[in-house]
Amino acid sequence: IQEHLASRVRRTRLTKPVEFVAGTDVSYDAARGVYTAGIVVLRADTLETVEEQTARGRTPFPYVPGFLSFREIPPLAKALAKVRTRVDLLIVDGQGIAHPRRLGLASHLGLLAQIPAIGCAKSRLCGAHREPGQKRGSSVSLKDERTDEEIGRVLRTRDGVAPLYVSVGHLITLPEAEKWVLRLANRSRIPEPTKRADQLVGRERRALS
Repeated sequence: IQEHLASRVRRTRLTKPVEFVAGTDVSYDAARGVYTAGIVVLRADTLETVEEQTARGRTPFPYVPGFLSFREIPPLAKALAKVRTRVDLLIVDGQGIAHPRRLGLASHLGLLAQIPAIGCAKSRLCGAHREPGQKRGSSVSLKDERTDEEIGRVLRTRDGVAPLYVSVGHLITLPEAEKWVLRLANRSRIPEPTKRADQLVGRERRALS
């Protein structure tokens, strides 16, 4: 399934201005086997939150490295279906094409929604890279060790903090993805849409406990 869907991923330039950008997050209660998914939509220029949506349910798929999207797509799709604002760009807490079969969570969700998507992960799933410089904005290529293909960028969003792993999800180019992640991570290491989605999910989980 991943190999089939990966052939449909498009690394193309954005075709319209980005007015609304959405961040995503999913959290799991292992004891109860349930998930909470959250999507927060922001204005791209002011970072004002304009909409929040959540979804809850039974965990649909076990955690298997490399197959995260099969676990997180169902809850995220439920939350995304509730969103009323037109989303121009998705920032996904996971990989895009920086994946062994070129179909991480961001690519899978971008394909499903047909919305430009960026994978912005806190850790590396595959590929090799040098250490980027210590200053904000420093980045280096993340390359497939077998083919030498550039599958992402390793980007420092704050001086001296651990870098993020940025890759194309769908309907965007890698330079555009890197630019948007840096622009949206102007207040902390993590892009603001992702950070607010994480905060939303945390509030929802606490409310249920």
